[in-house]
Amino acid sequence: MDPIHLHDKTFIPYLSEQEIHDAVVLLARQINLDYRGKDLVFLSVLNGSFMFTSDLMKHILLPCEISFMKVSSYQGTESTGRVDELIGLNSPIAGKHVILLEDIVDTGVTIDKIIKLLELNGPKSIEVCAILYKKEAHIGTNIPKYFGFEIPNKFVVGYGLDYDQHGRNLPAIYQLKN
Repeated sequence: MDPIHLHDKTFIPYLSEQEIHDAVVLLARQINLDYRGKDLVFLSVLNGSFMFTSDLMKHILLPCEISFMKVSSYQGTESTGRVDELIGLNSPIAGKHVILLEDIVDTGVTIDKIIKLLELNGPKSIEVCAILYKKEAHIGTNIPKYFGFEIPNKFVVGYGLDYDQHGRNLPAIYQLKN
């Protein structure tokens, strides 16, 4: 994998397409075990989680529902610290187990806001599943139960993650070159 250039920044290879695939398969296996026989709803947080959601769902062997929610909390390479709900939940989740699917959990502000909103709808449980988790940046109260990779607090793009709306289509994950 070669470095890539998006807008004014250079990104270097970080996680290959194969490494991501292997992590997604392992996450799906664990979810399949943990939620066997339970009423399950996956809630994909757009835009960033679209690739992860698609790949994960190919390996989920359980009867389940999937819905989508869109929130915004990034501008450029920095979190705005604000969460704007843009598209809400359109499936009932009362009494169901919910797994939020995220591309990345860093500060946790977005996840905390979503969970607070979802709890008003009476789900049986809510867990978070993300392909990436930035533990050292996390200041929120909800830690992902499932995550593919714990990464350092560096800006990444690819596999759904963007830099000013570019790079989401890359099959691998790249890290901002210092």
